[in-house]
Amino acid sequence: MAFTQRILESPTGAQLALYESAAKGETRGVVHINHGLAEHAARYERFAEALAQAGWAVIAQDHRGHGLTVAPDGAPRLFAYEHGWDQLMEDAAAVNAGAREKHPGKPVVVFGHSMGGVVSLNYAMRYPETVSGCAVWNANIDKGAAGLIKFVTGLGLIFSKPEKPAGLIDALTFKAWDRRFKQDRPESGWLSRDLAEVDRYVADPLCGWTASWSLWRDFAGGIAYAADDRNLKAIPKSLPFHLVGGTDDPATNNAKAIEQLGARLRKAGYGATQEILEDFRHETLNENGREAVIERFAAWLSRIG
Repeated sequence: MAFTQRILESPTGAQLALYESAAKGETRGVVHINHGLAEHAARYERFAEALAQAGWAVIAQDHRGHGLTVAPDGAPRLFAYEHGWDQLMEDAAAVNAGAREKHPGKPVVVFGHSMGGVVSLNYAMRYPETVSGCAVWNANIDKGAAGLIKFVTGLGLIFSKPEKPAGLIDALTFKAWDRRFKQDRPESGWLSRDLAEVDRYVADPLCGWTASWSLWRDFAGGIAYAADDRNLKAIPKSLPFHLVGGTDDPATNNAKAIEQLGARLRKAGYGATQEILEDFRHETLNENGREAVIERFAAWLSRIG
């Protein structure tokens, strides 16, 4: 079933572009998707269709500064001029509340890809009573990287306005990753071996833009929060985790960041299903072989609802 789209007004004042799909047959639960940086929620429609076949409804929002969402205190490519990450969390809480109201008594699993994985882990730490599972795919939750980004953005904000593109960080991340795969495609080849999917990403005007200094500063704060074990303690040990990373993904240091997150969770006493996918690049859901990965994720979901 295709996504239906509507606007949800968040308590923060943001007009969130919201995408929903119903389960086929009886609803087992809801998967709440948090998309990644410089993309948007509508790209997850094919994933939602697969989850619908497994009995799961899906809800997803365009984050502040992304897609079709509009926030009065923000701008394109930035969360907000002040307290951007906190407001992003409040927006996610509003989406979750809507899902629980629409599907009372059903489990809600928070799912995130890349930056969305950081959002999802932050969300589980802040609102653990509202989720029954947490999936973190292709995210790099590294305290050292967060500190470096904070330092660089601090310097950048001395010389640039918050909404200006952070070209230096873009060069150190996305552009550097591009060079690694330039033999496949000069732009964004690091995302997937399925070059037709990469073509669609590059052609999408809502994807691939350069994030602002403000957004990177806020994102670094979210990474640091997720990397802090004191915040992890807020999550009950009974909450299951699902982790995915690809061995050819430069954003996660070839899945080492996912392996480290899995080890951290297990050391703290959490159950974490972990998949390290050989030769997969960054966007698992747009990679060759994605169908089998989604099937295994649906099997994991079946243990929750």
